Amino acid sequence: MGEIYVSVDVEADGKIPGMSSLLSLGAAAFLPGDRTPLDTFEVNLEQLAAPAQPDPDTMAWWQTQPEAWEACRRGTVTPEVGMKAFVRWCRQLPGKPVCVGYPITYDFMWVYWYTHAFGLAEGERCPFGFAGLDLKTLAFARLGGDYRAVGKRTMPAAWFEGAPPHTHQALDDAIEQGVLLVNLLAELRGDAD
Repeated sequence: MGEIYVSVDVEADGKIPGMSSLLSLGAAAFLPGDRTPLDTFEVNLEQLAAPAQPDPDTMAWWQTQPEAWEACRRGTVTPEVGMKAFVRWCRQLPGKPVCVGYPITYDFMWVYWYTHAFGLAEGERCPFGFAGLDLKTLAFARLGGDYRAVGKRTMPAAWFEGAPPHTHQALDDAIEQGVLLVNLLAELRGDAD
């Protein structure tokens, strides 16, 4: 069984899991060389009870994104229901899942914490293990220069060919990141169009 790249994107009401809440999780599974997701997953979660609370700065930002806020509050389920479904989805993929994100440190932190807090039975392990693939670092390795200067605005437009626009809706953004990965890997491996 080979690897399958699972691009994840989260939306949250704060900066740290447990202190604040994961609102929405989107994931899209990709095989190298194919810009079309093999499968997708999306769930909106109920917010955690106190002492967890929304971060004021994050909530001020959400006020600038009313469509995305509305989308991530629709059809919410408990974290237990949502994360157990996510773990089942990861396990049914036809390959060993590799978590991919931009930036992976933020998205993986939420996914890993919520998976362990709500999605796993005793003795089970996170489907991704302990780490994920960071698209910013991969782009930096290709582009060079200063790491902090690397961002989506500094990346070649060709890396986003076939990607949907960034909407701050978790599944849309997970698909965008997955297409970025497929295009970047094709260039790195010398088989870009």
